Amino acid sequence: MDVLMLSRLQFAMATMFHFIFVPLTLGLSILVAIMETKYVRTGDETYKRMTKFWGKLFVINFVLGVVTGITLEFQFGTNWSRYSEYVGDIFGSLLAIEATTSFFLESTFLGAWIFGWNILSPKMHAACIWLVAIASNLSAAWILLANAFMQNPVGYVLRNGRAELDNFFQVLLNPFGWQQYVHTLSGAFTLAGFFLMGVSAYHLLKKQNIDFFTRSFKMGMVFALVFSALVALQGHHHAQEVGRIQPAKLAAMESLWETQESAPMYLLVVPDEKNEKNAIELFGIPGGLSFLAHGSFTTPVQGLKDWPADERPPVMLTFLSFRAMVGIGTLLPILCIWAFLRRNKLTETPRLLKAMLFAIPLPYLAIEAGWVVAEVGRQPWIVYGLMKTADAVSPIVTSQVAFSLVALTLLYALLGAVDIYLLFKFAKKGPAEA
Repeated sequence: MDVLMLSRLQFAMATMFHFIFVPLTLGLSILVAIMETKYVRTGDETYKRMTKFWGKLFVINFVLGVVTGITLEFQFGTNWSRYSEYVGDIFGSLLAIEATTSFFLESTFLGAWIFGWNILSPKMHAACIWLVAIASNLSAAWILLANAFMQNPVGYVLRNGRAELDNFFQVLLNPFGWQQYVHTLSGAFTLAGFFLMGVSAYHLLKKQNIDFFTRSFKMGMVFALVFSALVALQGHHHAQEVGRIQPAKLAAMESLWETQESAPMYLLVVPDEKNEKNAIELFGIPGGLSFLAHGSFTTPVQGLKDWPADERPPVMLTFLSFRAMVGIGTLLPILCIWAFLRRNKLTETPRLLKAMLFAIPLPYLAIEAGWVVAEVGRQPWIVYGLMKTADAVSPIVTSQVAFSLVALTLLYALLGAVDIYLLFKFAKKGPAEA
């Protein structure tokens, strides 16, 4: 493999591994803040125990997320220096704002929250975790706006062979970025809800701390029910935005090769990328894809053959990832509805509890699949329509990237094992020892 492919693999590995931690941080920070607010308002000690128990799991996840995220920013200098040189005026400013505001804010007040239980007043202590939660979710906004420039470049001018910042407010108000933000946060909050339900289900199956974990389960259930429905509804709107701004990505998501009016949506498709067609197309809904993409059953949808072969996204990976995301995203609200219907008889419904325990990985898989769609579906562009990925890689030798890829993979595997061990250990202990 050449430097380009190795650098892409390294960044993909690091990004996807880092994103295992980010969604739980975003969602669990809000849930822990709600728990502590309930404790401050009611004085109910159960909510204090809930805050400490789930807060400990949040801190473990947060720390691993920070460690795995640092290497990503270094790679823009080591592996993607030409990209940084070309768009650093825009991309770098957003990352700098994220670091100097959101990251420092959440890190500072997380420290105050961890060590301030017996020092700060209850209201001030609760305010700390709310600031952590707000800063964490604000951090996601800056990161996604930076990514949105790669997806839908706005607010720039080409000058001296570089893309330079011309209108910061266009970058800040990039509609694609805010679509991504709502979609990502909805998925993250869904994941946090399922995390609460899954861990609670383990203890409820063992008849441990029934009241504690029933409250936790119900809180996670409400969170997951609301946001799993929102992510599905908003995902449809976001897909229409993708169809407008990145039509080649939409064509790859649906494996549509020929431009068609009243484009059908097939429920069973097997892409044949080599021969530029689909080997199997079954159960077509006439005009279904046109309606989903443009809100009209007759509007034409562009096919992949409208672009040169070297400007099409990898079809099979994009197509399968999109199907995985949609499939899991359809299952999650169904599980939430089942939980809602049995919310007052949880210990009498062991099948539900077992299902929720084993469902913990599902939101993770859906979110990772979504990021594959977003990033692989943008190829061969690193900045859509402006700079190709092949032109962005650093002028370094293959052996350097191969070494760092192996080293980072081993390091991340170790960190992942530590994270899983710690989360499992403290989740299994329960609140009495939290």
